[in-house]
Amino acid sequence: MLTPAQLADYKRDGFLVVRGLFSREETDRLIDHYMELRRQGEKPDDFSGVDAEEIDPLKKYPRMIHMHRWDDVSLQWMIDSRLNAVMTELLGEEPFAVQTMLYYKPAGGRGQALHQDQFYLRVKPGTCMAAWMALDPCDEENGCMKVVAGSHNLPVLCTERADTKVSFTDITVPIPEEMPIVSAVMGPGDVLFFNGSVIHGSYPNTSRDRFRRALIGHYITGSAEAVSGYYHPVLRMDGTEVELEVSRGGGRCGVWKEQDGHPVVELREEAELAGAVSE
Repeated sequence: MLTPAQLADYKRDGFLVVRGLFSREETDRLIDHYMELRRQGEKPDDFSGVDAEEIDPLKKYPRMIHMHRWDDVSLQWMIDSRLNAVMTELLGEEPFAVQTMLYYKPAGGRGQALHQDQFYLRVKPGTCMAAWMALDPCDEENGCMKVVAGSHNLPVLCTERADTKVSFTDITVPIPEEMPIVSAVMGPGDVLFFNGSVIHGSYPNTSRDRFRRALIGHYITGSAEAVSGYYHPVLRMDGTEVELEVSRGGGRCGVWKEQDGHPVVELREEAELAGAVSE
């Protein structure tokens, strides 16, 4: 399915946008489906309660999490053969599926500070992978994804406090100026695949009236033996469950140091890696 050039790009950058993997007709149907689910009110694992009177747009349209556990449309997307085919090529093995998310991100909605998914999922051995599909046109104005090219080669970094005026989460990871932050400008049906160590996030939606809706699946390498408890049950790509251990405790994380005039990562011995969710 992927060309040698695409595979080379992923190996170099740690992420890859596959254009038009899903059709516009499919994404339009998904928008209708998820807007109807949101109109119905609160759902399991909502980020916050639905409140149409709130000033914060993210409380009017909170993200949905783990929809595949109660919504068959989400489950069928999560284990879609097209996603499986791409990830199998990128990982070298078929993945396991662990999470679905739907971000509405209406106009005025905050983004999410730069972070790494492996900080949350704690996959052992191996790492996780995200399949981030645009349902709307995504650009810098409405808060498209930002990815740090080459950061897949980094360990999990130690976190610091984020600015909650622009991020709905309160932690982030620092990056040196030498590492480029790339805007993933995408159209409906494009899917961004990225490695669990890739630093990514987004800025606020500064458009007047545009959503930036995205459907996301989180996956782990098929040879993994453990993942954080929040992501159980783990599914094979045929939808059947597979039993894995629960990752526990903390682990080492990296801090930036200067060496011979260049930034390098030094591992700190212990850091508590709390299980949570990410964009």
